[in-house]
Amino acid sequence: MMIKVGQGFDVHQLVNGRKCIIGGVEIPFHKGLDGHSDADVLLHAIADAICGAAGLGDIGKHFPNTDPSIKNIDSRDILKKVILLIQEKKYSIINIDATVICELPKLAAYIDLMKNNIALDCNIDIHAVNVKATTTETLGFAGRGEGIAAQAICLLESK
Repeated sequence: MMIKVGQGFDVHQLVNGRKCIIGGVEIPFHKGLDGHSDADVLLHAIADAICGAAGLGDIGKHFPNTDPSIKNIDSRDILKKVILLIQEKKYSIINIDATVICELPKLAAYIDLMKNNIALDCNIDIHAVNVKATTTETLGFAGRGEGIAAQAICLLESK
């Protein structure tokens, strides 16, 4: 058995006129995340971590923002497709740990829903998923409310 680790990072700008979707959960907020997809920073960071651990590059390679056929794609679909890619390579997820970085919206009430979505989409036990939310104490773009970032790490094992 081989064990591999991958890390992922994503950031999207907060803008008017878009939904705020994080971890596959629509968060009530006056701004949303801008991007080619639904701009779910958490799922993008997780998908990148999984791709990295499996040596598959990043989600930009598999889901380029220049492809009009995937405009506004649901990031849960991106994550599910990444899971199919690692299954083809005979990998399975041991665990995922991720952090969302933003001042607002406050996410504590939504963490369990996010974890459930991630576990379902990755076909893993919910106890193998950890999601945290933190602020930057008003520093930087996240602290000024200009965007939201996420980072993730994933441990894979070969089957």
